[in-house]
Amino acid sequence: MAKGKAPRRTLDSYTLRNINKTIKAGDCVLMRPAERSKPQYVARIERIEADARGGNVKVHVRWYYRPEESIGGRRQFHGSKEVFLSDHYDVQSADTIEAKCTVHSFKSYTKLDAVGNDDFFCRFEYNSATGAFNPDRVAVYCKCEMPYNPDDLMVQCEGCSD
Repeated sequence: MAKGKAPRRTLDSYTLRNINKTIKAGDCVLMRPAERSKPQYVARIERIEADARGGNVKVHVRWYYRPEESIGGRRQFHGSKEVFLSDHYDVQSADTIEAKCTVHSFKSYTKLDAVGNDDFFCRFEYNSATGAFNPDRVAVYCKCEMPYNPDDLMVQCEGCSD
């Protein structure tokens, strides 16, 4: 007789022993890539589940994409720490989480005094099937009419204060 699937239960939080941090739904994390030469993946935890004995912990995640992972690739106005919240969901082992991180709104990111390795920002949602962005437009600045890249120095116009 075939064994049935063991019942799983949802956890409010889970402590990752390898980094001694507690994660919960809504937290953003850095996950180990299959190839060590690639950057860590950024994901938002949607739900945490464990088997009946509390082992075999799985995290349901919603992936953030980096600009180079999107259709159209990285553009001049994309910041080095920019990620897009995608419509791509997945289930992963909690053991693949390497660190917690913070994904800021664009506005709060631009106000940070110092940007750490675990700081990212998101100003778009991304549809992985169509390559569409939401919003599909952002404000442009100065004569170049490019969206603001927080990595580039911008000088304020004396006439309009932009």
